[in-house]
Amino acid sequence: MLEPATKPIVLASQSPRRRRLLAWLGLPFSATSVDTPEDLTGPLAFDPPALAAHLAAEKAKAARDHGHAGNALVLCFDTVVVLDNRIIGKPSSVRDAWDMLRDLSGRTHEVVTGVAILCPEDDEPETFSAATPVRMKHLADADIEAWMARGEFMGCAGAYNIEGQVAEVDLDQCYQNVAGLPLCHLYAALAGGVAGCFGEADRSAMTSPISPCDAALNRTCRLGPRLVRG
Repeated sequence: MLEPATKPIVLASQSPRRRRLLAWLGLPFSATSVDTPEDLTGPLAFDPPALAAHLAAEKAKAARDHGHAGNALVLCFDTVVVLDNRIIGKPSSVRDAWDMLRDLSGRTHEVVTGVAILCPEDDEPETFSAATPVRMKHLADADIEAWMARGEFMGCAGAYNIEGQVAEVDLDQCYQNVAGLPLCHLYAALAGGVAGCFGEADRSAMTSPISPCDAALNRTCRLGPRLVRG
């Protein structure tokens, strides 16, 4: 007897990090990208988790409306940085990136990633957000110059990528959320039936991301096992 086919999945992002992380769930997917306005100054600016979820939802719907999804489940993510109750998005210029890193240097801020899961038959996606406190290292001018010389800062909220080793999180916090995809949170949501179109065959095919995450980071996360069951 043939095994039931799993639901096709479209990741509405061309981020190499998000593609790599999503692959750890063991589910086949394709990736696309969409451009949508990212207004960080509207009414939702006072509620960063709601704003991040809204931005992710708009991208997921745009992927569907632009014909990128077909009959697939669409996954989309949007990440913002919050410092002193102020939302920080992606830098608009080199000067802007420098100023962001100067402000963040030596301080704790919060990274919030919104998640949108859109079934093909649904008008609106299911959404949630994950927030992670992050400690930025003290950055001297030479440290900022060395990081910016890698050329990755313009596409990153807060002008940094945690994989660049300029910031750190505790073991009971989600490192990958800061990288732009709260992987164990997503696993728990899909396994828990948040998306009605993600059936038993899909859940059976999905693999826990804990081991590959711990191996990649050479650490033992304390949050993952609390989120991922079985």
